[in-house]
Amino acid sequence: MTNVLFDSEHDEATRRQHLYDGDIYVYSATPGSRRLCEVADRMCCDAFSPHAPTKAQFSIPVERYVEILQLLKPTFIHHPECKTLIPQLLGELNCDTSETYFDVPRLRTACSGDYLKTGLAYAFKPHRDTWYSPPQTQINWWMPVFPIQSGNCMAFHSKYWHTPIKNSSSTFNYQDWNNNGRKQASNQSVTKDTRVQSEALEPLELEPDVRIICPPGGVVMFSAAQLHSTVPNDTGETRFSIDFRTVDRRDFQNDRGAPNLDNLSTGTTMMDYLRCNDLTHFSDEEIQADQTRQPCPLHPTPENLVQESAK
Repeated sequence: MTNVLFDSEHDEATRRQHLYDGDIYVYSATPGSRRLCEVADRMCCDAFSPHAPTKAQFSIPVERYVEILQLLKPTFIHHPECKTLIPQLLGELNCDTSETYFDVPRLRTACSGDYLKTGLAYAFKPHRDTWYSPPQTQINWWMPVFPIQSGNCMAFHSKYWHTPIKNSSSTFNYQDWNNNGRKQASNQSVTKDTRVQSEALEPLELEPDVRIICPPGGVVMFSAAQLHSTVPNDTGETRFSIDFRTVDRRDFQNDRGAPNLDNLSTGTTMMDYLRCNDLTHFSDEEIQADQTRQPCPLHPTPENLVQESAK
C-alpha cells in the first residue's frame, strides 16, 4: 500500500527507503521552493502579459501560445537562480548536498480542455519515469507554480506499484530522445504528437487514484517507478508546475532503489545530474555503469515484453 506522508520528520536515509518502497512525501513550501516558484511565476506573467498565465489560453491563438512556450520554457531551465535555488531547497529538506545530484528544473503546462496537449504542452499518459532511461534510484520532485485543484493536478496510480505493465519502453533510448525527440517538441502539431514515447501497451485501471493538492511551492516527492499521469484538465485554468529529479550517489553505488518491474529502456540520464555542493557531474565510470544495467528480471529481454503485449 502506498502511504502519503505530510511534513514527515523521517531522516533522509529513511525517507529514501520509503520512497523506494512506493510511499509519497509532501512538504510545505520552503524558502527555496517558494523562491523557485516565484521566479517561474514572474516569468510566466511577463511572457503572457497582459493576460493571466492560467487564463491566457482563452485569449490568444494556440499558435501564439506555442511561440510563447518556445521561449519561456528553455529560459526558465537556464535561469541562473535555478542552480542556486535547487541545492538550497534540497538542503532545506535535509538532503546531503555532497551526495545528492539534481537535473535541471522543467516548467510544465497542462492546458484546460483540448486547447493544447502536444509538443511543449504534452499531456503525459500514465507512465513510470523509469521507462525513460533513468537509474532506479531516481527520485522526482514536483511543485505547482499557481494554485491547483483536483481537476488539474497530477494523479498517482499506486495499484501498479507491485504490478508489471506491458509497455513500449524497449523502443526508448534517452540519447536518441535528446538528439531528436526533445528537439522536435516545438514542431509538433497542436492536435497530435508524433514522437516515440514510452507508454503502456495494455488497458489500465486508473481509478481510484491519489491526487495531492498543495499550495504553490509545496513539494511532492515520489520514486521514478511510481505510475502517474496528467489529470485531464477540466477546470478552465492552465496548470503550471515545476519538476526536477535527484539521484543519491550512495544509493546508486550500492544498487539501492525502487524495484524494476517492467523498464526496458536503454541509454541513461546519468550525465544530466549535477552535485549540489559543487555542480560536478557523475564520473564516466558511473555513467557507463548505468548504461550497462541489468534488464528487469520479470521480462529479461525487450523482445519478450513486446511479444507478450501482442498476445
